[in-house]
Amino acid sequence: MSSIEIRHIVFDIGRVLIHYDPHIPFTRLIPDDAERNWFFANVCTHDWNLEQDRGRDWAEAEALLIAEHPDRIDEIRAFRKYWHEMVSHAYVESVAIMEALIAEGRDVTMLTNFAPDTFKEARKLFPFLDMPRGVTVSGEIGLIKPDLAIYEKHTKDFDLSPAHTLFIDDSGPNVVGARAAGWHAVQFTDPEKLKSDLAAHGILL
Repeated sequence: MSSIEIRHIVFDIGRVLIHYDPHIPFTRLIPDDAERNWFFANVCTHDWNLEQDRGRDWAEAEALLIAEHPDRIDEIRAFRKYWHEMVSHAYVESVAIMEALIAEGRDVTMLTNFAPDTFKEARKLFPFLDMPRGVTVSGEIGLIKPDLAIYEKHTKDFDLSPAHTLFIDDSGPNVVGARAAGWHAVQFTDPEKLKSDLAAHGILL
């Protein structure tokens, strides 16, 4: 068990508290597996979507791709149109852990790579996202994980002590980024491991 007292717990959202999978609507829109995989590798790529998380407007993002792939207009626009299907459900056990931490009176905030407009939708779909003390949304500030600056901004905005902060994220690079900011950080894989990681930092549920 760590001898460091954890005073602040920071949750990522996607694939930690809520499921995210862009393939969900596209299995219907592009049924062929090979074609769909090609589409995500070459058209609506991870890097393209990440720029919306950095704050790029969807209309601009779509226009860029349509100029390059004019034969794919409907599929390109479908990415935003059917985004709500991509966040198909909450991870109930993870949410229960977060709720238990809040109920204990622990300081819980969230730090997420998210486009501003889709995050507003997510809050309506998943009301528990309003339970923590607050959230830093990448697209609202023009910074994304794992950039050091976003951790530093979250630290300042929420008056965190980095040495007493524990971050939970599914992404290895984002965990490394948090540690570079002086935080403790664990990589989320499943709720049971999260409970174990919390216990290792002196937080028993």
